[in-house]
Amino acid sequence: MKYRQLTKEQFEELHEEFAIFLASQKIDVKEWQTLKKEKPNVAEEEMNLFSDMVWEEVLKKAEFIEHFSKSSINLFKTQQTLIERILIRTTNPEIDFQTEEGILWLTKNAGDSSLEYFYAHKDYAKERAIEIFDLIEKGGMITKGGLYTSAATIIKK
Repeated sequence: MKYRQLTKEQFEELHEEFAIFLASQKIDVKEWQTLKKEKPNVAEEEMNLFSDMVWEEVLKKAEFIEHFSKSSINLFKTQQTLIERILIRTTNPEIDFQTEEGILWLTKNAGDSSLEYFYAHKDYAKERAIEIFDLIEKGGMITKGGLYTSAATIIKK
């Protein structure tokens, strides 16, 4: 398995797509129930194949990733051959970027002296999708890039 198996909730959300996937494997509902009971390892492999397929599609389309901690925000723009990163960090211990209030404070005080902005980029060390997946597994969220774009404007990137 290249990534990780989807969660139970993700499978439930994608149940129609999973049914189509199974049908493409010539597995109908009755056969699926039998597989789960009598050959759980085969059923598990089908779930793994579907999971990898879903992850590949999601990661292929992912352009921006955001990761928040109490005192910093990591914003990533994923291009084909390289990844860009903007780090926003505060030295103010009263600001918590993991809260709505912290983000609201940032939008109103982008030039505050307690804020530091850093920009860097690098070529992927591994396959693009694997690196994006690693960011997601570490708590990153795929976004439309609004915060990245705003931060890039502030630092004139």
